[in-house]
Amino acid sequence: MSDRFRVSLGVGALGASALALALAPTVLAESYSWVEHTTSESGGQGVSGAWMARLGFVLFGLAVLWISHLRGGRWGQPATALHVVFGVCMVGVAAFSLRSWEPNPLFDRTEDALHSVAATVMGFAFAFGVTAVAFGRAADGRRWRVLDVVAVAASVVLPVWMGLDGSIDGVLQRLMFAVAYLWYGREALEFQSPVR
Repeated sequence: MSDRFRVSLGVGALGASALALALAPTVLAESYSWVEHTTSESGGQGVSGAWMARLGFVLFGLAVLWISHLRGGRWGQPATALHVVFGVCMVGVAAFSLRSWEPNPLFDRTEDALHSVAATVMGFAFAFGVTAVAFGRAADGRRWRVLDVVAVAASVVLPVWMGLDGSIDGVLQRLMFAVAYLWYGREALEFQSPVR
């Protein structure tokens, strides 16, 4: 399998994931607001059309696992392990759904809690994984990249902002996803460049 094909698999899965998550609001009830409600809520328990968001989560997780496989030799073990945790947890958020945004007294609290745990671990794994990659580059005499700094800052600032202002949670979470897509996409594309 050529490097170009292997990179295309990773980038293609990232793109398909982003498309699925972007289209998810179009298959949900009109009460869903992409500004206010998170992507996790679009894949919520008992939600008609939740399959679209869950597909996006699974594709994102698998893409990150594949990119981690490609980049593992360059990233080193600690960073690779953290990104593998991110990928596994992303698949986990698809398997364990959050409570719906709609008032619904019937939901599985354990599944809701497992989703929250997977999402929280995923966020920490991303922040520490990006940091580990950046420190690895620094050890090789290369500088931190702007996208590394943006990714770490977004993974800290945006969740805090979501905790303070719930009215735009959907926008803020989508910004986090966009930064993660860009970061992993760049890492995948760098696999085939001469300096890895």
